[in-house]
Amino acid sequence: MKLLEEKIFKSLMLFSAFAIISILGFILFTIVSKGFASLSWDMVSKLPGGGFYLGKEGGILNAILGSFYIVIGAVLLALVLSIPVTMYINFYLPKRSFFADTVRFSFDILFGIPSIVYGAFGFAVMIYFGLKASLFGGIVVVGMLITPIIMRSLDEVARLVPKELSEASLSLGATKYEVIKVIIRQLLPGITTAVLLAIGRGIGDAATVLFTAGYTDNIPTSLSHPVATLPLAIFFQLGSPSEEVQNRAYAAALILTIIILVLSLSARYFSRKLSKNKI
Repeated sequence: MKLLEEKIFKSLMLFSAFAIISILGFILFTIVSKGFASLSWDMVSKLPGGGFYLGKEGGILNAILGSFYIVIGAVLLALVLSIPVTMYINFYLPKRSFFADTVRFSFDILFGIPSIVYGAFGFAVMIYFGLKASLFGGIVVVGMLITPIIMRSLDEVARLVPKELSEASLSLGATKYEVIKVIIRQLLPGITTAVLLAIGRGIGDAATVLFTAGYTDNIPTSLSHPVATLPLAIFFQLGSPSEEVQNRAYAAALILTIIILVLSLSARYFSRKLSKNKI
């Protein structure tokens, strides 16, 4: 009987793995087959020209740079919020703390909220204060989206760091600032992995920036200017009746897929490398 159950669950696991790999392969095949022919150097190095969305000249450099502007600003904002909270609930509060458990539970809830809710909330706040869609709005809302990701990732790593480490550092005469440096050094693999995963999530999300970041054919020079992003470029191009423009959307999706793939592989590499070199 146990042997039969083992075979059944093993078969289910193999089927699930095969199904996931097949779906991923089909998505990649669709993107590559439809977008590779439209991919060119001009597309990644030029701004949209007149009539770009009607099949004319130009590229999506504005969307590529805009996506990086938003996600870099959002990650910095998320780190400013996440690192102090992680340090406080793990190294300054008792091991069994109601407040720490409440903070973790709150971030778990925020982690599960759909991105469109963050976008709608940000849009409502911007309307209330009379703000227009801008780079600043996109940074804040994407920062809200990825803060729970970074926070919970850092928290899981921090819980593995023994509290005795800070006590031992203090007993050797280290200042609180030096203790924080030692702890952050131990958290560095987790910070790196969390940041790269958050970038992958933030750079590919369209719902949060749909109403908050706006769209423009130009590269923003101020936080108050609207900004283009790759997900919205794909969204607008797919909505075109022109097959040529739709193929450009698949090319833009291919660029976005490559960026996320590089980030995912980088997260695994740096996590392993930094874990080996921890002191």
